[in-house]
Amino acid sequence: MKRLRWQLITIFLTGLVVGILLLSDSSTGSIQVFESHPTSGGIYREGLVGEIQRLNPLLSWYNDVDDDICRLVFSSLVTDDTRGNPQGDLAIDWGISMDGTTYNIAINPEAMWHDGQEVTADDVIFTYELLREGTGYVPADVVAFWNTVQINPVDRKTVQFVLDEAFAPFLDYLNVGILPRHIYGGMSFEEMVESKINIQPIGSGPFRLKELVQNNGKITGVTLENNQAYYGKRPYLDEIQFVYYSDSGLAYQAYQQGLIDGISYISGDVLKWVLSDENINLYTARRPVLSMVFFNLDNRNVEFLQSKQVRTALMTGLNRERIVSRILAGQAIVANSPILYGNWAYTAEAAVPEFNTEKAIELLVKEGYILASEQERVRTKEFTSVDGNTERKALSFTLVYPDDDLHRQVAEQIQQDWGNINVLLNLEAVSYDDLINHILPDREYDAALVDLNLSKIPDPDPYPFWDQTQISSGQNYSQWNNRTISQYLETARVETDRAERARLYKNFQILFMEELPCLPLYNPVYNYPVSAKVSGVSIGPIYKSSDRFLNISDWYMVSRSTVVE
Repeated sequence: MKRLRWQLITIFLTGLVVGILLLSDSSTGSIQVFESHPTSGGIYREGLVGEIQRLNPLLSWYNDVDDDICRLVFSSLVTDDTRGNPQGDLAIDWGISMDGTTYNIAINPEAMWHDGQEVTADDVIFTYELLREGTGYVPADVVAFWNTVQINPVDRKTVQFVLDEAFAPFLDYLNVGILPRHIYGGMSFEEMVESKINIQPIGSGPFRLKELVQNNGKITGVTLENNQAYYGKRPYLDEIQFVYYSDSGLAYQAYQQGLIDGISYISGDVLKWVLSDENINLYTARRPVLSMVFFNLDNRNVEFLQSKQVRTALMTGLNRERIVSRILAGQAIVANSPILYGNWAYTAEAAVPEFNTEKAIELLVKEGYILASEQERVRTKEFTSVDGNTERKALSFTLVYPDDDLHRQVAEQIQQDWGNINVLLNLEAVSYDDLINHILPDREYDAALVDLNLSKIPDPDPYPFWDQTQISSGQNYSQWNNRTISQYLETARVETDRAERARLYKNFQILFMEELPCLPLYNPVYNYPVSAKVSGVSIGPIYKSSDRFLNISDWYMVSRSTVVE
């Protein structure tokens, strides 16, 4: 079965939404509102924090600044809206067979490459066949997935994908920039990696390469121009100029000097200056990251974690709002589901235990965990062995966490909260590599603080983390063995009806929050500062940073205003 890609990440961005600026003048006794209207023309300038590598959608998976430009230059068959719903891009329509294994995709007849040639089914087939060879540059699970899919031309403008089994998230796997076969044809993947074409991209997107800006032989910027032959809604902007900076501090200095209008990434130390700048609109979006505490439910050394009552008490005794407000400076959203907030499958109907230290203690006492004497500081429970002997077992276990300052602070706050309900939590810092490659896969832990990176593929598909079949060799690291949950997830990933999938995932989330096999903590947010001179910008929950350009065709530079009395 297919597996969902994830990895630990440490980038925690911050944010605040700044409203629309209203100007009024009451000197004449009437209210005057200055309204800007979209006009064609103008140049938007953005500072990209990072370095250019290759402007090729098959080679930009791990470099956000490359992906940002590829998003504007290249088109994909399908893109996604802010809720993660697939939307046609090059694809103007698609049909799905009754058994969910065959997809026929119709390509926009007006789609042209930037050099004037027609976009055809051969380009699509060529791109995905090339992607199959992308080991090392494309995520391994994506390469493996496409090696199971048969791709056939139906006609010049229609392509067919045949899956070996029904897989409802399939459309999200079509959100990959399509390459022109007449440019890259004849190259192996390795040859493509080294090709100079990667800095001379020819796509079919709303913007095309105008020039590379160089300084002492190094590329310091990229200028894109409006694609006059674009098949979709033509952008208002004439040009987008990107300038590369090594950090967001330098980018903000450039903004202050009037050199750029927006910044792709703002670090926490720069955010305070951005927030105080009245000429900046700061847009905030939920990032596709979910921070959680995993419990190892099949670890005999901590059998008490198998108790739903104990897990509920731990959740009730955890002040997640304080973690967000104090440690993350308010720059995150408290997570109340294993599915990302804002996704089409997310439900707010699942009951979430509220923070209450006294209630948490009551739950533990009801489960038999008490302070055996006034001198005791850790709760224990009396157990009788098969031979009739009794012993008291303490509520004590170890939380492993990634060895960095942010995760240390979060772990220490968890330790403090659970100490207040007399649960002894030991902390162990581990390297990212050990956590990802050994501790979690080998199930050698009591509890673990992890960040699930659910980027790139907006379909929620929780199957890999929570289905029974993934307990021994998959990514169900908590080893949660729940048949009802597995039935929901197994049915949902082969069901093509979106409403039915939403119902199944709603049931999954409700039961998950009742059972709490792990504890959701928070979703970090992404901040995007843009000058008030730029209008039409709108950002919802994102699945990669380039999603900020989802409505790029609506952006325009404010050049004149109309007074309305």
